[in-house]
Amino acid sequence: MENIEYQIKYSKIKNIYIQIKNGQVIIKAPKRVSEKEIEKLIEQKAEWIQKSLEKEKQKQSKQALYTKEEFKQIVTSNAKELINETGLIPNKITIKEIKYAWGSCSSKKNITINLELIKYSQKAIRYVILHELCHIKYMNHSKDFWKLVEKYMPEYKEIQKEFK
Repeated sequence: MENIEYQIKYSKIKNIYIQIKNGQVIIKAPKRVSEKEIEKLIEQKAEWIQKSLEKEKQKQSKQALYTKEEFKQIVTSNAKELINETGLIPNKITIKEIKYAWGSCSSKKNITINLELIKYSQKAIRYVILHELCHIKYMNHSKDFWKLVEKYMPEYKEIQKEFK
């Protein structure tokens, strides 16, 4: 097992967290935790850490499948079709880089689509658009929300696998 490089960030928290961010291992720990305890945890979680680092590397090396212009066109045409199908109408749809999700829907019904989706299939892009449109009706991930997604895209669970 190779040595795992990591960075420790102490703060006022109760538990220890391991985070993989931009190919780096970051340990967030309460101030009372010793470095020995952290080393022990890293040893225990070494396999998971290695797998996560590998996954991150694969994501970063994934190539764009479309030009930005093509991507914008794919989002626009799919959004139009899905809005007509569902009757769910956002105020606006924006495409930009977001770090935390594939898409988002604000309480003001503004949808943001992650530019990173430029590396994924048109089905995956369509799924994210539908997912965010469904948040216009349900601002959560309740059973009703997932039923609505499934109504318009019965194969959504299969498409989700592309993101894993």
